[in-house]
Amino acid sequence: MGYVSSNNNRFYVTLEGSYGVAGSVTPQNRIPAVKLTAKNTPERLQRKDKTGSRTYAGIPSNIRKTTNFELSTYMTNWADPRTTPAHGPLFQACFGAAAMSWAGGTVASSVDPVTLAFTGQHGLTVGQGVANGPEIRFAAEIVDSQTIRLNAPFTNPVPASGAIGPTVTYQPGAELPSATIFDYWSPGTAVQRVLAGAAVDQLKISLNGDFHEFQFSGQASDILDSVSFQAGQAALASFPPEPLTSNLQYSIVPGHLGQIWLGSSPTQFLTVTKAQLAFGNGLSLRANEFGAALPMAIAPGLRSLTLDFNLYQGDDAGTQALYAVARQRSTISAMLQLGQQQGQLLGIYLPQIIPEVPEFDDMETRQQWQFQSCRAQGTLNDEIFVAFA
Repeated sequence: MGYVSSNNNRFYVTLEGSYGVAGSVTPQNRIPAVKLTAKNTPERLQRKDKTGSRTYAGIPSNIRKTTNFELSTYMTNWADPRTTPAHGPLFQACFGAAAMSWAGGTVASSVDPVTLAFTGQHGLTVGQGVANGPEIRFAAEIVDSQTIRLNAPFTNPVPASGAIGPTVTYQPGAELPSATIFDYWSPGTAVQRVLAGAAVDQLKISLNGDFHEFQFSGQASDILDSVSFQAGQAALASFPPEPLTSNLQYSIVPGHLGQIWLGSSPTQFLTVTKAQLAFGNGLSLRANEFGAALPMAIAPGLRSLTLDFNLYQGDDAGTQALYAVARQRSTISAMLQLGQQQGQLLGIYLPQIIPEVPEFDDMETRQQWQFQSCRAQGTLNDEIFVAFA
């Protein structure tokens, strides 16, 4: 018997129709994950009955358990724009609202750098992404059924009759769906696992690392495994086999490729050295009701969305204006584009964010400003939009 190689590992993610009821897995649900940490922790109960001895007498085996997980995965290309991206179920489980697919359109004219008029009805809503070759932007305003205003201009203006590419956009919703995470290993005789009722509480995205990477974490209803599985767990009659699939072909995106736009009149900043987005759902599970051994539902709380970023200080108008609005505690918009090639783009749009007054870091040759814990805000489920293109 040999060891199980940690590289012989494959992950699949699918949404659940009902909380804790495992979804169906197909080859299209596979994602290129870096690491999955899942821990099932029993409640720490203390027996107080007098047993006549100092020996620990044990506790029942069917006590409540808490299941925590953390999944790290690289951003990859979106191979087929007719489908949702492979990471789509994770983003939908994190934000809540259903994916908004847009097939693209044809531009009649560019009225000004941020106004696009289409040849027909665009069908977009505020916050949906639009793509122009290697760039992605968002519809900040719907002027009419054929015209939109972008959150920031494309660096290469769209010509008349130019094509705007398809996108899939995710935004927050009132409720959160759950997901099933499938963890398969080779050889097939190794222990296989399924996380049912996975509720995403935290999402972290960092810029300027080796590769663009997403980190999802939260709590699950239960961990199923191929060794101890019993019929009925997660409403399954048998442990689900891995779908027949060929080798996953994908491209990962270097972490330094992309753009960032900041300001009340958004300006592209080329001086950013690093940035991190942190999204939290304030999650708790209905896990304490009498008569229930497993959690019964997801109970999201107040969202938290912050952006940290560092940039070099400059004497240009855009950098100085950023400092001024931080002192005034005024709101700005922020947009992060990950990648720079059609089919490998992810856009993140924060319409309203209050930059904190930066800390000055003069330990290196050039001074940097550190903007920490800049909090995003909104009106109703509109503090963040994420789009693939």
